[in-house]
Amino acid sequence: MQSRPFIHDDFLLTTRTARRLYHEFAAPEPIFDYHCHLSPRDIAENRQFENPFEIWLEGDHYKWRAMRSNGVAERFCTGDATPLEKFKAWAATVPHTLRNPLYHWTHLELLRYFGISDLLDESNAERIWHEINEQLTSPEFSTRGILKRFRVTTLCTTDDPTDDLAHHDTLRTSEPGTEVWPAFRPDAALAVNRPQAFSAWLQRLEIASQMEIRSLDELLEALRRRGEFFHRHGCRLSDHGLERCYAEPCSEAEAAAIFTAALEGKEVSPAEHVAYASFVMLFLGRFYAEKGWTMQLHLGALRNNNTRLRGQLGPDTGFDSIGDFPQAGPLATYLDRLDSEGALPRTILYNLNPADNYAFATTLGNFQDGSVAGKVQLGSGWWFLDQKEAMEWQLNALSNLGLLSRFVGMVTDSRSFMSYPRHEYFRRVLCNLLGREVESGELPDDVPLVGGLVRNICHENARTYFGFPS
Repeated sequence: MQSRPFIHDDFLLTTRTARRLYHEFAAPEPIFDYHCHLSPRDIAENRQFENPFEIWLEGDHYKWRAMRSNGVAERFCTGDATPLEKFKAWAATVPHTLRNPLYHWTHLELLRYFGISDLLDESNAERIWHEINEQLTSPEFSTRGILKRFRVTTLCTTDDPTDDLAHHDTLRTSEPGTEVWPAFRPDAALAVNRPQAFSAWLQRLEIASQMEIRSLDELLEALRRRGEFFHRHGCRLSDHGLERCYAEPCSEAEAAAIFTAALEGKEVSPAEHVAYASFVMLFLGRFYAEKGWTMQLHLGALRNNNTRLRGQLGPDTGFDSIGDFPQAGPLATYLDRLDSEGALPRTILYNLNPADNYAFATTLGNFQDGSVAGKVQLGSGWWFLDQKEAMEWQLNALSNLGLLSRFVGMVTDSRSFMSYPRHEYFRRVLCNLLGREVESGELPDDVPLVGGLVRNICHENARTYFGFPS
């Protein structure tokens, strides 16, 4: 008798109620992916991937970190090895990832995309490479084919204010099946501590906004123009990736002087950077509230820690970690300042340090004002916390200190079109957690009641929360 495959219908579902909650209430729901880093160009052009490397390994710093830990040379991660050589190096690493979430994700993705239930390793790597290659020629594996297959109703990319949104224009007229909207990511406007990069970005912003930028007032006007442009293109979300919230007192005159110094190429001190960024973040928060947007704050990443390899490979190549920045005070101060002005937008707070789960979850309750259910949200586990254990930590913190029933659910937060099983993974974790508590008597044995909560978290809450154009 053949043993059950590793990834099976009841994977991660350890009780009868968990299985019922997943199969009846979670699995049928479509996906509302309100935060990702997918390429709008790839979707607009309906990219067809050439090989397993392109669709699965390209730019994946999760896998690079595991491969480096396994003693794999850099040429097989980011270097000049062939796509097949890189795939084989990854396959040889997979057996060593037992108990790392990559082991779950790898085999879930192989099964859901390609129907391959084999456990990937060095011995079958070349055969699986060819099996995937044969399937990739099908229209089902184009970018739009993938979105349709995984029933993605709505997708939000992450876009710099200088982007012309031309690919979004194409998508608005081509009816891809999935609604694809931009999200406004103006973090470059804060980077006065890097004058050279800041100056180069300002030049792009001048072109995009069709105005000269030689003062703080002109910068803010350019950001407003670009925000209005994004709004006309259906944008209803912003996003920020910050070490911590910026909330130091800073007058307009002080911010203007710091801006001018950066524009002239002068060194800006850490304290000046924080003060300037605090001023600009208040301006942006007010704008988001005015437009009815949702503000996303991704807080806590300590980025690009290996200076030697950053110099060789560039930023965002897998040398980031969880930071231990002070979060609660600056975050509360920032939200309070906006709230006191009647200018606090819908807000999603994502924390990267699990030690801050309760601090973030209690902060939510300080700024709910009855205007919108779940106005301030504890975002899903992200980056290092988008795995089973940390998902449960996030769900427990939100449940204990807020309303899980109003949670807007999971996001892929990914650059890969192979990431959609992350939603399935989250849903299985959610249903297993709730099913276990039903059977232990901690929740009522009322499957329609608990199942309604599951259904709402999977899709409905997000659909009603964001207010995208109909």
